[in-house]
Amino acid sequence: MDDQAQVVEVQRRRSRAEAEQVAGEYEGSGLSRVEFCRKHGLSLATLARYRKRQAQGKAAPGNRWVTVEVSGSSATLESRGSSGLAVVLPGGRRIEIGRGFDARTLVQLLGVLER
Repeated sequence: MDDQAQVVEVQRRRSRAEAEQVAGEYEGSGLSRVEFCRKHGLSLATLARYRKRQAQGKAAPGNRWVTVEVSGSSATLESRGSSGLAVVLPGGRRIEIGRGFDARTLVQLLGVLER
């Protein structure tokens, strides 16, 4: 029988601030979850926990509503050929959905963005 010792490096627990920093680094890295975790020696579950905590910290407890600003009249939007709906994300990214959009395609897009 071969006795092989497995060496496992035990890391100290990260503080809440350190965990938030790691989650923020992931969000800005442009890497996939697997690539980021491999590069930083994290498990996928740990990164998921950090991201969940960060998301919960940003939202006010029990408040899931956001402020919506109407940017112009519907006549103006129609004349410009603008979409039926536009969402501007905090990082400056913009998602526009045209009138008569396919709801399943939107659900697929949201699934990809939430990964």
